[in-house]
Amino acid sequence: MADAAQWISGARLRTLPLALAPVLIGTGAAIGSLGGFTAFILDDISGKDDHVSFGQILLRGFLALLVSLCLQIGSNYANDYSDGIRGTDDERVGPVRLTATGLAEPHEVKRAAFVFFGLAGVAGIVLILISQAWWFLVVGAAAVAAAWFYTGGRRPYGYMGLGEVFVFVFFGLVATLGTMWMQVGHLSLSGWAGAVAIGSLASAVLMVNNLRDIPTDIEAGKITLAVRMGDNAARITYAVLVLLPFALLALAILDGHPAVALAILALVPALNPLKTVLSGTTGPGLIPPIKSTGLTGLAFSALMGLGLAL
Repeated sequence: MADAAQWISGARLRTLPLALAPVLIGTGAAIGSLGGFTAFILDDISGKDDHVSFGQILLRGFLALLVSLCLQIGSNYANDYSDGIRGTDDERVGPVRLTATGLAEPHEVKRAAFVFFGLAGVAGIVLILISQAWWFLVVGAAAVAAAWFYTGGRRPYGYMGLGEVFVFVFFGLVATLGTMWMQVGHLSLSGWAGAVAIGSLASAVLMVNNLRDIPTDIEAGKITLAVRMGDNAARITYAVLVLLPFALLALAILDGHPAVALAILALVPALNPLKTVLSGTTGPGLIPPIKSTGLTGLAFSALMGLGLAL
């Protein structure tokens, strides 16, 4: 029976920085669209009621963060369950696999996944009640379905090379733009730039993870995008996904937010994983770049979000 530490490891905490990232950028873009942090606070103090208050921004941001984190953890447990019962994880390196190793019964892991999906749903419904954006119920249901069917169901899209596409859409575009919309009810060019940037970095995390697993995925019949592309092309694609966000900062600068140039500092934690991946490292040697890429995404989003809000 799995202990608490093994359940925590099975939640794959290294993936959580990129669940926080879209909320940081979405909230920063929301504040920036209202004139920036200083103007926003002054308006709030003066009692202007033509936009949401700072307290509402914090509450909605917190709820959006709960949704994102719970969806990510639920997705990780769902992946553990589905890959485990298929035998895909039998020879996998990396964090503990609860189902494949027999540390937990499959139904227990599945239940954990749906507990976190349920928590995401509760937080999402509260957020919808506050914002009155009822059409987000459809978006939320689609996000849960995407999290489950990545490796779940009869025809999981993660086994057809579509994982990075769905990660880009849901953990990039939907999470970032959804956060901004729930805050202020509109979108901006800077918000779109941040959404594409975080979607790219989230896809990079999955790409390097799947690059590591190419040999075992081929053996298990799991056709990821990395398997389809081949080793060399997957490494180049990873580099493009990591570097693209820094080019997108130009759009936010043109949109009137020069302070987003701060996010260039996130290149520092990006250098080591880029060097490791492009040098041809394989197997367990690709585990550190997974974590480092996630931290790059967190640093980028924190700095870009701050730059947007200033």
